[in-house]
Amino acid sequence: MKEEIRHKTANLIRRYTRMVLLVLGILLFIFSLLSGADRLGGGIKGIIYNSPNALPWLILLIAIYIAFKWEMVGGLIILMMGLFTIFFFNAVENLFVLLVISIPLIVLGKLLVIAWYLDRQ
Repeated sequence: MKEEIRHKTANLIRRYTRMVLLVLGILLFIFSLLSGADRLGGGIKGIIYNSPNALPWLILLIAIYIAFKWEMVGGLIILMMGLFTIFFFNAVENLFVLLVISIPLIVLGKLLVIAWYLDRQ
């Protein structure tokens, strides 16, 4: 009985964490791809010129894909990316970045590791 509850809890955490990560990753990727495109010529040309700004979020989407396959490894990568964003974006001084990007990535990465741990016990 206890194992069944633990397994159901792990599945629930895993499912919702993956959905939130996927939505967050796609939104960040699209925002970074389109945010400066109008200043760089607009249209497809501006998006192509602005595409290097989207590379970090493409890496996040790859990490999310890894988390779908191997949640321990993917969870640790996402957790490390959340910690890295604190320093990369100087999130200590920018509360918005801290609350919207860094903390959610850290929490969601930890939740994937917790789901893996609950499922393995």
